[in-house]
Amino acid sequence: MTDEANDPVAERAPPSSRLALLLAAAMFVLVVDTSLMNVSISAVVDDLDTTVSGVQSAIALEALVSAAFILINSKVADLIGRKRAYVLGLLAYAVGAAAMTVAQGLTAIIVFWAVVGGLGASLLLPAMQSLIHGNFDGAARKKAYALVGAAAAIAAAVGPLLGGFVTTYLSWRVGFLLEVVIIAVVLANIGLVRDVAYTGPRQIDLVGAALSVVGMGGVVLGILVWQEGGEAVGALIVVGVVGLAGLAYWLVHRKRQGKPTLIDPDLFGFPHFRLGFVQQMLQQVTLGGAMIVLPIFLQMTLEYNAMQAGLSLAPLSLSMFAVAVLAGRMVGKRRASTVVGAGFTLTTVGLLLVIPIVPRADFGWWLIGPLVLAGSGLGLLVSQLNNYTLAPIQEERVSEAAGVNSAAGSFGLSFGLAVAGGIMLAALSLGFTSRTEASTVLSPGQQEQIAEVLETDAQVMSDTRLDAALDGQPDDVRAEVLRINSEARDVSLRVALLVPVLAGLIGVLNSFRMSRLPDITPAAPREGTTLG
Repeated sequence: MTDEANDPVAERAPPSSRLALLLAAAMFVLVVDTSLMNVSISAVVDDLDTTVSGVQSAIALEALVSAAFILINSKVADLIGRKRAYVLGLLAYAVGAAAMTVAQGLTAIIVFWAVVGGLGASLLLPAMQSLIHGNFDGAARKKAYALVGAAAAIAAAVGPLLGGFVTTYLSWRVGFLLEVVIIAVVLANIGLVRDVAYTGPRQIDLVGAALSVVGMGGVVLGILVWQEGGEAVGALIVVGVVGLAGLAYWLVHRKRQGKPTLIDPDLFGFPHFRLGFVQQMLQQVTLGGAMIVLPIFLQMTLEYNAMQAGLSLAPLSLSMFAVAVLAGRMVGKRRASTVVGAGFTLTTVGLLLVIPIVPRADFGWWLIGPLVLAGSGLGLLVSQLNNYTLAPIQEERVSEAAGVNSAAGSFGLSFGLAVAGGIMLAALSLGFTSRTEASTVLSPGQQEQIAEVLETDAQVMSDTRLDAALDGQPDDVRAEVLRINSEARDVSLRVALLVPVLAGLIGVLNSFRMSRLPDITPAAPREGTTLG
């Protein structure tokens, strides 16, 4: 039924711009939440008497839980209703944010913010994309996805500044309280959102669901355990890889038998979807790697408070916001592959320029130029990738496609956070150990003591905090350890930045593959839906 007058959904449709804004609020909350945590690392460490690596692990774990459960939760959203899943995801996020306002230790952050919040994200993301895809068509759908990208960019812009302000002048807990308020406002207006019916099979592929959790969870969990110096790292990663391989085999096997699958493997037969899926993951690896390294550099090397760190990251977030908002006018009729290629190129060049700055910068504004380049590139990417990836997908299959697309993003983010964080700590430990052994100031006993500490608890520390920990040591020993810490920390940060740079380079190469594909018109058009 294409006649708007006879379409009950069109009759009930609220003003499209308000609907798009409400759906985009989910992305806003997700990005603000992570930005707040990143910029508040130092304050959280001090208030809860924990470690930087512990907070890093909680950040990566939240993204891991989201990635591990996003495929099964996209199916759950089909069964319980996309709108209901959207609401439940917001409520779970509200629980995590509320817990942060009263948390007294790292355990509470891990349980409520990382696990409960991660589960909320795994419901929110595919439900949000399905609701957008089902409520808008053609140019309106592009605008809706661009608005979601803009919401992410706004959150990226506001998050560090808001987090820096409230952490410095009030408390980092106030930032999470504001998240709860935003979610309450969204839920108070939830009547504007219209559900999108699911007409596909209603059975749940439990084996596929289990394999997806084991596969994606095992890989990133292995990296997190390695980051924390735990054991059985290789076994966990092998389990994850085997789980992903088993998932691929199981999906194809079930499809051939004509039985319902967690996701339809035929989705990957669409080259646009396949490439868009990979590019989405690479974009998030790039963002995750950058956002674990840059805040630590600002807070641990330059010893900035949260407000100063937020202001220093503003060029990245504000340029991302401006470009995402203006992308429609800026790119005109240029092909999506061209825009995506330019986005990855700008992001990669910007992050490459940060690497030589790290050991030399004594002021955060040294980063302005590189961060503007990287932010502009990310703004181009968020304005294009969702619409490009889901364009060939029919409406009845969009939920699982959106789930896969969101899973790629969540997995990429958690992978980028975990790998960059793990490589940073490994490089720190190796650099500290080699410099300690080469030292002519430290005695063999002191060298052995430092090696034992690094083996169990390698962490990035500011010079001020390390100097306090060395209280009572001779002046020459203190000066030597501080020198070693400064040099090893700078090297570890630069090495960790290679993770997002490499992901960006792969994204550039993939954009050439995208350019070989013809442009397509989004599938399953429906009349009568506009954004204005």
